[in-house]
Amino acid sequence: MSGTTTGTDAATEPRTNTRFAAMQGGLFAEVTKADVGDGVARLREQGYAILSWADPWFPDPALSPAVRDALSASLDDPGTAHYTLPIGDERLREAIAVKCRERNDLTVDPRRNVIVTPGSDAGLYFAMAALLDPGDEVLVPDPSYPSNASNCALLGAVAVPVPLDPEAGWQLDLAALRAAVTARTRMVVLTHPNNPTTTVFTREVLEGLRDLVVQHDLVLVCDQAFEDFVFTTEGFTTPASLPGLWERTLTVFSFSKGHGLSGLRVGYVVGPDTLLDSLYGTAVNVVGATNTAAQAAARAALLDDAALQRRHLDFEARRHEVVDRLGRVPGVRLQVPESGYLSWVDVSALGGGDVVADHLLRDARVSVNSGAPYGASGAGHIRLVHGCYRDPARMTQALDEIAASLTRLAGAGR
Repeated sequence: MSGTTTGTDAATEPRTNTRFAAMQGGLFAEVTKADVGDGVARLREQGYAILSWADPWFPDPALSPAVRDALSASLDDPGTAHYTLPIGDERLREAIAVKCRERNDLTVDPRRNVIVTPGSDAGLYFAMAALLDPGDEVLVPDPSYPSNASNCALLGAVAVPVPLDPEAGWQLDLAALRAAVTARTRMVVLTHPNNPTTTVFTREVLEGLRDLVVQHDLVLVCDQAFEDFVFTTEGFTTPASLPGLWERTLTVFSFSKGHGLSGLRVGYVVGPDTLLDSLYGTAVNVVGATNTAAQAAARAALLDDAALQRRHLDFEARRHEVVDRLGRVPGVRLQVPESGYLSWVDVSALGGGDVVADHLLRDARVSVNSGAPYGASGAGHIRLVHGCYRDPARMTQALDEIAASLTRLAGAGR
């Protein structure tokens, strides 16, 4: 602490509670400052290629004309300087309801079933906080988004990792999920499509998950941040659209990924009023009100399907380029990503994710994510973001640098 000393013993200084203090080490010790911002900025300033930051950059302007016009118009609107309702602007919620009907097969009342949040990370935490009591157990597919487990710790709940099935393309292992259920199990939290594996869970697997959730009287929180870029022939199923799951599911959505508006911080949660009423009742405490101008831009983005389609085509091509350039490196295994703009790369033959991520940072000046923070099953992998450069040539250069560096690493290990 700064200021004049009073002779007070350091042990009496204020500290965070045990749940927040645990984020500094233990299970999440590998989540470094490079993962949360400061380190990324420093590396970028020094000329490193940053493929560890899941913030998309598209060949076309991130702000489409429609979004730009909405932001510009908001500057002349006196209401922009003031709150919207804590649950979100009514016009945005109405547009969300239309989108949910057309793209997610969900019939949504914008006045009862939608709450707008300052980003999907806040929405995920809010949804879990509304449903969990201390000591509740949460089934967390492994590997998956680190916040699925860390939110449990922050809320006093217990994350129970359940390995996905790598031989089935990292699909849910329903037998493993059933075996993990106990009398204290309250929730399943699902990232769909999955981050980091890019897996799009099949309808058949999701129906099996639905049966388990209903049988054991559980709730499902489903994070669909990457739903806008799906490349599987089967397409995408929103779990809440399955009979029997709407009543038990809170679904979290984002404008950061498909619409590339991560800096505007807008997400939303959709669910039945029996669950969402608790979020409505506490929105002013937790959310306050999401940025008014950002909500106007988000509404415009929802209505701009052409921009979304152009970006889909771009990322469709990039995912094949990653496989083409890295798939020939000795000791590297990877499949064509099923969604998003991430690649999940098996480097277990080269020493695992920690070793390879450190090697690439030092040898190639490229930052990627080790797979370990995504769960124990990810320790042999790295995650790289192949959608992080607007210029495709810069992305190709970074991939070539990675391939050359890993080839050197493979040769050194012989």
